[in-house]
Amino acid sequence: MKPKERFSIIQELSNTYPIAWLCQLAGVSRSGYYRWMNQQGIVTEKQKENEQIKQMILECHQKVNGIYGYYRVKAWIKRNYGKTVNHKRVYRLMKELGVQAKIRRKKPKYKAGKENIVASNVLNRDFVATAANQKWVTDITYVPFQGTYLYLSAIKDLYNNEIIAYRISRSNDLKLVIETVKDAIKKRDARGVLPTFTVEIEKLG
Repeated sequence: MKPKERFSIIQELSNTYPIAWLCQLAGVSRSGYYRWMNQQGIVTEKQKENEQIKQMILECHQKVNGIYGYYRVKAWIKRNYGKTVNHKRVYRLMKELGVQAKIRRKKPKYKAGKENIVASNVLNRDFVATAANQKWVTDITYVPFQGTYLYLSAIKDLYNNEIIAYRISRSNDLKLVIETVKDAIKKRDARGVLPTFTVEIEKLG
C-alpha cells in the first residue's frame, strides 16, 4: 500500500483513534502524515482548535499588556472562556505566535536610614507663586538604566514651572540634593531672594 493510501485511511479514522497510534500502526511518521494533510488542504479539528486558542492567547496578551507567562495565560483562558488547555500546549502555541511575557523590572529597595534633618512644611500645600524665585520645589526619581538605576534630582520654580536645575547620580544621597540646589542658585543668582535657604545650604557644604 502506498503512503498516500495509508495517510488517507489514517485521516478517516483520526476522529476515532489517536493519530500517533494510527501512524505507528501504519508504519508512517506523524510529520509525513501532517505534511500530506497540508498538501491536501485538509484542516483537522485540532488545527481549528489551535487557531481558536491562538486568538485567545493574543487577546489575553493585549489585555494584560504582555506581562503574563504561559501558566497565567492558561488560567486566563480558563477564567474567561471556561476552556481547559494544557500548559504545554499554551507554551507551544505562544512560541509559534512569537508571544512571550515581558520581564518586569524590580523597583529598587530602599533601606530606612537614620533621620538627620527634618524640614518644616513651609509651603503648607500653597503652590501658587506671584514672582520668580518665591517658591522652589524639588524631587528625586529613579530611572532604569542598563540593568541598574540612576537617580534624577530636579528643582522647579512654581512661578512658571521652569526646571531650574537637575543632576543625575548613581547614588540617592544628600550630596545629590545639595549639588542640584547649588546649580539652581548659580543659574538664578537667588542669593538675597532666598536668604534663609541659601544660608542653610552653605552650612551643609
